[in-house]
This record gives sequence, C-alpha cells and structure tokens, in this order.
Amino acid sequence: MQLPPGPKVSATIQMLNWVFRPMSYLTECAKNYGDIFALKLQNDLPPLLLVHSPEAIQQILTNDHKELEAPGDLNSIFEYLLGKNSVISLSGKEHQRQRQLIMPPFHGERMRSYAELIENITTNTITKQAKNQPFNIRNVSQEITLQVMMEAVFGIYEGEQAEKLRHLLCEIIEQSSSPWRVAFLYFPKLKEMVGISELWKQQMKKQEEADQLIYQEIRERRENFDPQRTDILTLLMSSRDEEGQPMTDEELRDELMTLLFAGHETTATAISWAFYWIHKLPEVREKLLVELDSLGENPDSNTIFKLPYLTAVCNETLRIYPIAMLTFPRKVKTPISLDGYQLEPGTVIMGSIYLTHRREDIYPQPEKFNPERFLEKQFSPYEFLPFGGGARRCIGLAFAQMEMKLILAKVMKTWSVKLIDTHEVKPQRRGLVTGPNSPINLEIQNLRQPTSVNLETVKV
Repeated sequence: MQLPPGPKVSATIQMLNWVFRPMSYLTECAKNYGDIFALKLQNDLPPLLLVHSPEAIQQILTNDHKELEAPGDLNSIFEYLLGKNSVISLSGKEHQRQRQLIMPPFHGERMRSYAELIENITTNTITKQAKNQPFNIRNVSQEITLQVMMEAVFGIYEGEQAEKLRHLLCEIIEQSSSPWRVAFLYFPKLKEMVGISELWKQQMKKQEEADQLIYQEIRERRENFDPQRTDILTLLMSSRDEEGQPMTDEELRDELMTLLFAGHETTATAISWAFYWIHKLPEVREKLLVELDSLGENPDSNTIFKLPYLTAVCNETLRIYPIAMLTFPRKVKTPISLDGYQLEPGTVIMGSIYLTHRREDIYPQPEKFNPERFLEKQFSPYEFLPFGGGARRCIGLAFAQMEMKLILAKVMKTWSVKLIDTHEVKPQRRGLVTGPNSPINLEIQNLRQPTSVNLETVKV
C-alpha cells in the first residue's frame, strides 16, 4: 500500500509538534502535502491519515460499519476521564444502545425547558461582576456553563456536596487542559517518571473523590426517585433500552462525565470567542444589537434560537476557530479507495475540522471573521462540521447551540460591554480541544437601553 505523503522527521518530533502546536502543524502539512497526508506519531503504530476535503470528509463520515468503522478502542485516550462506558469510548452495538438511551433529553420540549434556567444563571453570574472592572470572559463563561451542567444535567443545586463536586470538577477540567497532560496520554511512560508521576497521582485522586460524590448522588436519587424532576440524570435513569434494561450506575457516571466534558468547557470557549469577535468588530456588534433589540422585552427562547444574524455569528465563531480540531477516528475494515489512495485494513483516518473550515475554496478569506457568509450560502455537513458528523456527531449539539445563543443574547441585550484589549488572540491546544492563547478581558459598563430598530442594517 502506498501511503499519502507526510513529514519525514522522526515520530518523536512529529508528536511534539502535534501536542504543542497542532494547528500550525496541520496548516503546514496541508500546505506541503495537500488534501490527504500521513503523520507518524508513534514508532510502534501505523501512520495516521488526515483528510480535509469535503468529499473525503463525507466518505469517512457516511461509511460507518461498511468499509470503515468508528471503533471505541481508538478513543481509549478519553477513558481516564470518561470511563469505559461512555458513548465516546464504546463502539458497535454498545455505542448504538448508549446513544439511543442518551438522545431523548436533548430534543424538543425537554430542551426548551432549560432555557429559563440558562438565562437566570447568566443573569446571576454577570450581575456579580463589578462595573468598570476587567474580567476574563472565559472564566465567567465557564462559571455559567458549569452551573448549567450542575443543575440541568446533574440536577444538583445548592449545598456542601454540590459545592465540593463543583470545585473538584473545576480542578479536574483545568488540570486535564494542559498540553503536558495530553503528552501523558500519548507518552504513557511519562507517568512513571519521578515528580511527574506525583502530578498524575494527584489528578487521579481528585477524579476518585469526584466519582465518590457522583455515585453517592446516583444512589440517593435511586432510593428517592422522583419522576417529576426534569434534570438529565433523572431522564437517563428513566431510560430503557430495547430489552427494557436501564443504565447501570457505572454507565450513568460515565455519561454524566461525558456530558460535562463535552458540554461545559467547549461551550464556554465558544462563547468566549463569540464575545471577542463581537466586540472586536464594531459592525458585527451593531448588527447583532439591532436584531436583538427588534425582539422587544423578554423574547421567547425559541425566537432567539432562530435569529438569522445571531445564528450566523455563532456559526462563524465555530468555523474560524473550531473547538474540536478533528473528527473521531475511523479504521479501514476492507480495502477502500480514498482521495486516490488504496488503503488497507487497519489504516486509521481522521478528518481535520480545523483545516476544512479554513479552505479558501469553501470559505474565501478564511482568516476573516465574516458572519455574512452564513447568510449568503448554506454549507453542507461536510464543509461545516464544528460538532463532528455521522454516527459520532455530538449528542449535545442542539443544547450547546441553544446555550450559546441564549447567553450571548441575554448579555448583549442587557448590558453595555467593552473589550478591554483589542490585541489579536489566537487558538492553542487546551487538552484534547482548543482555546484562546491569552485572556479575553471584558468590562461591564452599565445597563444598556435598546437602540432604535432598523432591520435593514442586518442582511437576512
């Protein structure tokens, strides 16, 4: 089998580039090797193929269980955080079962019931910020989204146990976000080194403490089950598979952690980027405010969700610096032709979301933040895929979109906000996803008055 071209340097050098400067490295490889290239990240493993053309992305995302499979064992890198029963860690029938059990809470009225909760948490959190004092919007966004997770997903509100769990989860998420923590995952022997091994043990200890609290909550909820509760944990406890079986305590724990890691920090990062671009570009801010002010007071959450320009701003935020750089891996089951190459069984392929979103043939001037591109054209699921695609597309997609839009709308309509420093902020690796490479500091100036509405200033 002839592999696509790729860097000629050693696997160690390639891995260091991949861990510490992944986006620059991907961009360089795409420029040098084209639409498909091979990275050799570990000497004892075959090269990893990366693709970023929409045609190749479509082929790998729509081929599940045929020539290609999405095996959970390739996602074992997530197990130390999410467990073996996570929908991310599973494959085949087990993955389908778990996905079917999790899906119902993220649809229709179930979703809309969380809108008021999101808006109230946003108001309470922003109100705590001192006027005319800089604050890191990413920290504040994380506080909002973590509280939303605690209440909407875990169903845990106030109290000593809630505060302890919140504190532990914050520490676990923060520790897992360092590039060095990612290096542990790719180079397991690092965990055995003196000094470094202690850091790993400390992280695992915090994970165990958090798990004890989560299992305690699950046991108490089972013993005093209340079907009237609307939090996602209660709904998951009520779910039954095709054989009438409920989820085990271990499955519940793993899915709660999956929802937390997939829906807390990622959404907070996207919200931070959106505030950055909205306040860095005055014309974007003005168009958005005109659209929001046209709704009057106390607009319905469903109306907010459907706003064209707000949707375009959110989509462009997720395009220009996608939080997830890659699709989940696929492994070749039977010989397949991809982008002109004949691939043999065992070959692992990943789609690069980051590179696809920055193709000039799809997105002219890809470095420019331009929400209008989403008003002028509808992109295919293989051209715009911030939540992945196919059978492994993010389950919480609609929840994350709703949360992002409601938080942005609530803050923008209610307060006058200023970006303190307009210096350029770029993405960098943050654990297994991405985040800003420096703080995005905002300042609440005062409560704002609605502007006079002229919808002609917003292209719809």
